[in-house]
Amino acid sequence: MLKKLLLALTFFPCVFVKAQITKDSLLIENHYRVFYFNKPQSAKTGASLIFAMHGSGGDPQSLFDKTRKLESQAVTENFILVYPAGYKRYWNECRKASTAAANQENIDEEAFFAQMITYFKTKYKINDKHVFATGFSGGGHMTYKLGLTMPKKFKALSAIVANMPTPENMDCGEARIPIATQIINGTADETNPYNGGEVKTPGVTLGKVRATEQSFQYWATLDGYQGTPVKTILHDADTSNNITVESYSYRKKNKPEVTLLKVVNGKHQFLTDIDVFEESWKFFKRQITD
Repeated sequence: MLKKLLLALTFFPCVFVKAQITKDSLLIENHYRVFYFNKPQSAKTGASLIFAMHGSGGDPQSLFDKTRKLESQAVTENFILVYPAGYKRYWNECRKASTAAANQENIDEEAFFAQMITYFKTKYKINDKHVFATGFSGGGHMTYKLGLTMPKKFKALSAIVANMPTPENMDCGEARIPIATQIINGTADETNPYNGGEVKTPGVTLGKVRATEQSFQYWATLDGYQGTPVKTILHDADTSNNITVESYSYRKKNKPEVTLLKVVNGKHQFLTDIDVFEESWKFFKRQITD
């Protein structure tokens, strides 16, 4: 009996944590768009809202393990992490060449994100001035789109292993409003080429992207920065590989920050050297506190 009780106590916390994941949907242009989030455990108001987007062909559940450390900070740091689902596993982002159904059917992503913000403002009293977006690969491209087409709804962006589409491959309108932006790209990435070129993804055509430096300078120029960014080296949590992370940053008081995390020898994958979602939250927090 005691053994059974101990086993129950051992497994209960895991069950409890899983039970907090809530799934909901919104009807957008006759499509039910799904999203997941950890339901807040308290009635605390004024939380920041963070959207975390999966990559092309993926799903929200694929990020749950990747954001575990970040989720552990949600209560003390007062934010809600939301995992939207792309339409048929893809986003209608800004790459004109995309053959994904989301792009071909011109799915209204702006309406989806605007309504999710309203949902969390109404139900959980979030601070709608502290709304952030981050995403991996195709989710990074969706992050760029939010900054390009609805920047007044977002405080800051963090795009992971994603470069901006080339001008001829761009089919989004550009609001050209300054917004804090971080890019995390690997120099050995063959899917999203660090130096620009054709994106290589099985099963779908996505066209060409700019070089990382060009993507970085797009946002820096938009935010009014010139000259050389400040370079620092991030702490390396995994010295067993040949990967290091260099930070290049434009920061000035009362201006949106623009930062590039250059992952030297990094590929199109999640890292053991840094936690990209924790780094995204650090970046987002600076936009609130600086």
